[in-house]
Amino acid sequence: MHSAAGRDAVRRKGDLRHFREAGATLREDMRTANGHALSYSQVVRALLVVNPQATTTTPAGRDVLAHALASDVKLEVVETSYRGHAADAAHQAAADGFDLVIAHGGDGTVNEVVNGVLRGGPRPEKPMLGVVPGGSANVFAGALGIPRDPVEATHVLLQAIEHGTKRRVGLGQVFADVIENGRWFTFNAGVGLDADVVAGVEHKRAKGRTASPFLYLSVALKAYGQLVRKPQHFTVEVPDEAPFDTDGMVFVSNTDPWTYFGDRAIQLNPSTSFDGGLGVSALRTLRVPTVGRYIAQVLATGNPKSGKLVRRDDVGYVRVKCEDPANLQVDGDFLGTTTEVEFRAVPDALTVAL
Repeated sequence: MHSAAGRDAVRRKGDLRHFREAGATLREDMRTANGHALSYSQVVRALLVVNPQATTTTPAGRDVLAHALASDVKLEVVETSYRGHAADAAHQAAADGFDLVIAHGGDGTVNEVVNGVLRGGPRPEKPMLGVVPGGSANVFAGALGIPRDPVEATHVLLQAIEHGTKRRVGLGQVFADVIENGRWFTFNAGVGLDADVVAGVEHKRAKGRTASPFLYLSVALKAYGQLVRKPQHFTVEVPDEAPFDTDGMVFVSNTDPWTYFGDRAIQLNPSTSFDGGLGVSALRTLRVPTVGRYIAQVLATGNPKSGKLVRRDDVGYVRVKCEDPANLQVDGDFLGTTTEVEFRAVPDALTVAL
């Protein structure tokens, strides 16, 4: 593992010398791991995509990460400057034959990079994905067991490059009239309440608010109150059973957990994983007692059960029809409103360096 000196140097700010020291210390730790120097049969060509606006991404962390990687891979760095930039950069890297695309940012950055890499569909020659967390929740990284600390995550990534370790993961894909050619998602998606919350938080952040668990909670309470006053009605279809009706929300999971509230994992479909199909959770009513029991179970056990709850695991698709236009989100990114949407499970869609 990397030394305390390297960790301390990462956390100092404002002095480039400390950035270089941290990168050099981390690289030396990688080279001497397990008592032997690294050797590569080929040069790995990698693109590092950095979102400088992500919650915990800093110039210090970016420089340490770039210095640590540059000694062991042929590295290029792109800092995003507009929505969709990460996807465009990742797509170009795939077209140019890069071996690895590394996302350094939050779940939105990871989602864009994945959509860029997989533009045109999964193929064996597509680059691997690397993840160094820099956001507030980092759900995809957490579900894969990648450390939240950027230095520790870089250590894991360099170990994966050294030993050639990787993992194939299944993803979800969503199709709706608001999305051209579909959209990939890595950990969750939904229509109704969760998408209302995502839209509300995006609106607050555009006005300068910082993302935090308490911001999400306050927005969620307001969105729930609006749904109680004016419910949304959905018809949901999954394989091999009759359609069912639900009010207010349809949650679709590609893995567990659904998300994090601070450090607490929020589990809606704990049997869902990257190795199976999608999970779906939907309440038939948004009455206060039903929602209160559901939230209490989620927080207490992570395995909610109720006669008013419809929950399925390992399904190949979820189709939702909405009486009125409803908000849609994927991986915490608000996509717009739709009246009909389909979520599909795509096995072994992506290779992650891990």
